[in-house]
Amino acid sequence: MDILAAAIKMNAGSDQEASRKSPEEPRTSSTEGRKINVIGDRIDSRDLFINTREITIAHGADVYRLRLTAQNKLILTK
Repeated sequence: MDILAAAIKMNAGSDQEASRKSPEEPRTSSTEGRKINVIGDRIDSRDLFINTREITIAHGADVYRLRLTAQNKLILTK
């Protein structure tokens, strides 16, 4: 499972889980030894781009590429 997809799945937990945790309490998702902190609905891009400049995001049947440029900007392409 893609790191971002795992983080989003974890963030989209049940209402019961959301009521147990405050929005500011960090949650983590770990896949392939990487941990992504999710605070509320925010993921720090530094956690996504550890040792890489590009990640893939599966969205339904489509796959997108999220790239970090040399100017430290993000580019999302299909």
